[in-house]
Amino acid sequence: MRTHTGDRPFCGDCGLKIGDLGALKIHLRTHTGERPYHCTVCGNRFIRLSHLRNHQRTHTGERPYKCTECNKSFTQSGDLVKHKRIHSGEKPFECPDCHRCYTSSGDLGKHRRSHTNLRPYTCQECGKSFRLSGHLKTHMLTHTGEKPYSCPNCLRRFARSHHLSGHVAKCR
Repeated sequence: MRTHTGDRPFCGDCGLKIGDLGALKIHLRTHTGERPYHCTVCGNRFIRLSHLRNHQRTHTGERPYKCTECNKSFTQSGDLVKHKRIHSGEKPFECPDCHRCYTSSGDLGKHRRSHTNLRPYTCQECGKSFRLSGHLKTHMLTHTGEKPYSCPNCLRRFARSHHLSGHVAKCR
């Protein structure tokens, strides 16, 4: 039916309109928690194969995308595009509610949820809900006790990546 009306498929959980049914299937994984792609090094799981490939660069140290202005390098091309906007000052994504501007559509999307009470990511263990999928993922570590980040120097493990980063800076 949507073929004739021009309407795009949408998520029944959060109402997000999606370009095609394949993309909708992948989006639904953010609500179901399905993560079919896993890292053989650390066990982290991902909803997209491309996310796994980008993640694997954290283990190899590969940062193939370099800024020509400041030589900073990135694991993902999109991060370089977003970074270049720091040099140009460009913030092309504007919130229609409050007119704040952002360097990426993702940052705008996260911000827009602040104007609503929409918390589409729910913990299946305790029922707590979150605005961002990453917050649910981090919350799940409180139930599992999992510590997926390990120091390459002393092998101490951490539940959160920023805790590991702080530790590694001191553990050389």
